[in-house]
Amino acid sequence: MVSATINTLASLLQSAVSSRSSVVGRATHARIIKTIDFPFPTFICNHLVNMYSKLDLLHSAELLLSLMPAQDRSVVTWTALISGSVQNGHFSSAILHFRNMHHDSIPPNDFTFPCAFKACNSLRSPVTGRQLHGLSIKAGQIHDVFVGCSAFDMYSKLGLKDDANKMFDEMPEKNLATWNAYISNAVLDGKPRKAIDAFIQSRRLGGEPSSITFCVVLNACSDALNLQIGKQVHGFVIRYGYEHHVSVANGLIDFYGKCKDITSAHLVFSNIINHNDVSWCSMVSAYEQNDEGEKACILFQQAMRNNIEPKDFIISSIISACAGISSMETGRLIHALSIKACIDENIFVGSALVDMYAKCGNIEDCEKVFDEMPERNLITWNALLSGYAHLGHADIALTLFQQMKHGSVHVVPNYVTFVSVLAACSRAGEVKLGMGVFDSMKSRYGIEPGIEHYACVVDMLGRAGMVERAYEFIKRIPCRPTVSVWGALLGACKVHGNNEIGMIAARNLFQLDPHDSGNHVILSNMFAAAGRWEDANIVRMEMKDVGIKKSAGCSWISVKNSVHIFQAKDTSHERNSEIQSMLKKLRNQMKAAGYIADTKLALFDLEEEESESEVWYHSEKIAIAFGLCVIPPGVPIRVTKNLRICLDCHSAIKFISGIVGREIIVRDNNRFHRFKNYECSCRDYW
Repeated sequence: MVSATINTLASLLQSAVSSRSSVVGRATHARIIKTIDFPFPTFICNHLVNMYSKLDLLHSAELLLSLMPAQDRSVVTWTALISGSVQNGHFSSAILHFRNMHHDSIPPNDFTFPCAFKACNSLRSPVTGRQLHGLSIKAGQIHDVFVGCSAFDMYSKLGLKDDANKMFDEMPEKNLATWNAYISNAVLDGKPRKAIDAFIQSRRLGGEPSSITFCVVLNACSDALNLQIGKQVHGFVIRYGYEHHVSVANGLIDFYGKCKDITSAHLVFSNIINHNDVSWCSMVSAYEQNDEGEKACILFQQAMRNNIEPKDFIISSIISACAGISSMETGRLIHALSIKACIDENIFVGSALVDMYAKCGNIEDCEKVFDEMPERNLITWNALLSGYAHLGHADIALTLFQQMKHGSVHVVPNYVTFVSVLAACSRAGEVKLGMGVFDSMKSRYGIEPGIEHYACVVDMLGRAGMVERAYEFIKRIPCRPTVSVWGALLGACKVHGNNEIGMIAARNLFQLDPHDSGNHVILSNMFAAAGRWEDANIVRMEMKDVGIKKSAGCSWISVKNSVHIFQAKDTSHERNSEIQSMLKKLRNQMKAAGYIADTKLALFDLEEEESESEVWYHSEKIAIAFGLCVIPPGVPIRVTKNLRICLDCHSAIKFISGIVGREIIVRDNNRFHRFKNYECSCRDYW
């Protein structure tokens, strides 16, 4: 009868642990005190220590252990206390208890060592970890597959690669957990190819993969952007019956999204039987990464209708999608939703909001979100820095960069930071400062310049009229120049009329991207501007011969969650009569204010209008006229264009902003232009 009572009480203690109920646990302890004479049986004491330590009532667990007779404290008792300490984040206490157990001359077992290794890993203590490794060798436990795997995982996460590799090679037996740890740590170490090779090796040895295996190897394929191997892994997923496993399916969605195979990502998403929060977030993120922000917003609405909780990861993803399509109205709604869900102060959500407002041209709200964030990381600072650079506030961007380095915050800049800083220097014409920043990347911060940095330097030199110097700089680039590098040089040649170097840049662009019509049009216009009509016609004929069609220029404006798209000379809009009346009114007012259409600049425009009337009906002017008709006074007008704004439109919009007393923000394919009181934020330097 007593035995049955003890077993029942032990079961109740286990139930308290599984249900995380301290009330049930304490009530059961009270029943034990009332039912069983002290000292309690070792069996019950071990259960009590385990219950209190697992429920994060460490003081009670320690008190119970101290009340136990020394001869009754076994490795089970100590391991329960150590394990509970680790599970609840009390890593120092776990190591202290391990030491006390050692002083009690109780040898640890194959359950104790893994817990202790995990505590060392979390404490970032390689010295203690090596001491534990030595004890495990002395105790003859190191060859146990779980102990060895834990030691290997500890060395890997502490960055002790040589020790980790040696530990892995010397393990006489490797189970699934070992291979999973090896693959996972290779991914975390930034070596996806090593992780993929380990997966292949484990398959050759006949290992049976688990859901964890597939998740980590899909992460490796995502990081390596290896679509071919990832599809082969997908085949194994289906073969082993994990295609409906939510975690694996989420990994597949993330993999296909990063590899730009959005069709496969959506197919996997559609086949998931029971979607969870991560599934919706992964698909939203996949659309966002593939520049399909509209679809991301639609999917997010579906997620909300399916009662998916708006957590930080899905909110930050949808905010990034809004940033990609410059949809500030939707972004504001998501911002309000984040406030309602009490996650607006989350560092990832806050950073995404800073980036979204910056990319939508709203620097005031961008600064406000940044200032109100209780915590900021490097991503947050980079988002604000990039916003200042692209919105034309180059001086503020450079001041912010100095504040990052020398202010009280002391944020260490990274690769992305220098892209924004160099872009700011380019837009401000700060060549000397920019070259100093570029030189400091490697010498001071140990950051190897990448192709984005080289493109910024070429753009910076070219904008300042140093076309020959920019070309010489390209010759010294240690890697093969990309489209962005040659494109920056070609743009500079167009502005400053250097046809010879422009021809070199164009020919390189034709080789790298032969079907891009923009480069052919720029070269043709350069020749036309110089009076070299025969050469201009040759370029146009080459375009026709290879079947290249000029990209159609268009501008769009968002009003009340509806996007209105316009092309040059567009008369198809339902409110066309109002738009034409507004254009006529503006034209008369602008001429009275001194505006003269510069038709010769039309040669440089990608839409190729060649007369004054055609120049006047560019898509951005039509979009602005529509905005003036429907957007209430005092509200800024925001227009996006898929091509570079032409010089005549740039001049015209400055006049319009002053005449109507409105702020007009135009985002072209290169940067933001913020027009107000007859001036532009770029100061006519872009």
